[in-house]
Amino acid sequence: MSLTKQQVQHVATLARLKLEDSEVADVVGKLSRIVDFVDQLQAADTDDVVPMAHPLNMSQRLRADEVSEPNQRDIAQRNASSTAKGYYLVPKVLE
Repeated sequence: MSLTKQQVQHVATLARLKLEDSEVADVVGKLSRIVDFVDQLQAADTDDVVPMAHPLNMSQRLRADEVSEPNQRDIAQRNASSTAKGYYLVPKVLE
């Protein structure tokens, strides 16, 4: 499918791009090649292709969900001006 000059100018207007007259012919050619390539990809038979979540056939190694550091909340809250029951208290900003 070959794009026309008017179609490219319309797309450029929608994309808020300013194309100079000298650029339009080059852009028409490049966009036409892209559209032709997309048409070629859409023509490929993908009926028997199983969708995949990742391009590599491997599983992700996950670390064990274990606590690796001690809870230091009380130490961090020593620097706070106001805390209560493990929470930071801040001034009310909304009525």
